[in-house]
Amino acid sequence: MKRAFIIATGTELLLGNTADTNSDFIARQLIQAGIKVIGRIIVGDQQEEIMAAFSLGTQLADIIISSGGLGPTRDDLTKETACEVMGVELEIIEEEAVKLKEYFARRQRKMPASNIKQAMFPREAIILANRCGTAPGMYLYKDEKTLIVLPGPPHEMERMFLDEAEPLLREKLKLTDSRALSQVIKVFGPGESQVEEMLAEIIDDPRGCSLALLAEKGEIHIRITAEGTARQESQKILGEIRKRVIMAMGDNVYGYDDDTLISVVTGLLQDKGLILATAESCTGGYLSKMMTDLPGSSASFWGGAVTYDNTAKNKLINVKDDTINTYGAVSEETAREMAAGIKEVAGSDIAVAITGIAGPEGGSDTKPVGLVYIAYLSDGEEKVYQLRFNSHRKGNRILAVKSALDILRRHLQGR
Repeated sequence: MKRAFIIATGTELLLGNTADTNSDFIARQLIQAGIKVIGRIIVGDQQEEIMAAFSLGTQLADIIISSGGLGPTRDDLTKETACEVMGVELEIIEEEAVKLKEYFARRQRKMPASNIKQAMFPREAIILANRCGTAPGMYLYKDEKTLIVLPGPPHEMERMFLDEAEPLLREKLKLTDSRALSQVIKVFGPGESQVEEMLAEIIDDPRGCSLALLAEKGEIHIRITAEGTARQESQKILGEIRKRVIMAMGDNVYGYDDDTLISVVTGLLQDKGLILATAESCTGGYLSKMMTDLPGSSASFWGGAVTYDNTAKNKLINVKDDTINTYGAVSEETAREMAAGIKEVAGSDIAVAITGIAGPEGGSDTKPVGLVYIAYLSDGEEKVYQLRFNSHRKGNRILAVKSALDILRRHLQGR
């Protein structure tokens, strides 16, 4: 099995201001292609650090893939440094220089002189087209090592990897019949330690597979990988352990691989021809945002009301003052009236309402920070759930929204 080492460059990644989603994406794609990821590293924009990372990668792996540092500025040094480690010279490739000049001409802008470095590559390299930006990538094979250099912006990197780099990897390394296969099973409900307990028997006896658990903002992602002597055997092994994991996790499984709670819920709503409306207090419209992040969601999502203040609850969705005065804004009764109010206003098939105390202030002994009520209302069913989270403000809001989506999923699946 080929071994890969992933390098992410950029000081912003080290400072914690930007998450390294590029390496996550690349790792998932490599594993699906039957390539073992043996290491990942993040380095800043200093040349000596970048050089050390590429030197380590060439020592440990067959394939070295980097993202970031392909821009025109002085601190964009990834390509130059990687080529120095690989022992190849850069030169201006006229065809790439023309493409760069045309790019700026189309935008009626003068091309800065520094941008010409984006047209410099070794003659031995295959240039990877960037259809979303100005910085091309590079594929280089030398001394039994494969080097792939990709841009940093995630939308540019992902498109380039899928359209350019991955097909080359499969072709050049003959990965069309990879033995290794993997799948991610996504779970919402139990925590990581609970999932580990539920899977204890499988973890102790994986039968030719490996399992890895990843906690992801309230979700647990279970990656199972099988490597048989041939692809057909790997498929059989993967299928068997997949059944065992699903049986152990039950209806806590909400999806697989690229599925998200939003995509699963939206798919169920559309399949059933149902329209959803939402009313939110403590989550401030975050559920509506997540619904509308998905293209085409207007087919199943009417919209929502952010009724943060009690007056908004009363005037926009008809929550009674008596209800709030008697039971409080954070209560089962208020959540129920919020759902009923938005359903009436929208004329929707389903309504979901969220009210709670996100924190860090506002809690009490009887209603602590993290207390959330989620109401579900359809033409044939009504239920209010009381949940308690123990996170910070942002975490409590995310968990509340994901819990609402999971409640929706379970109702729509008849569970």
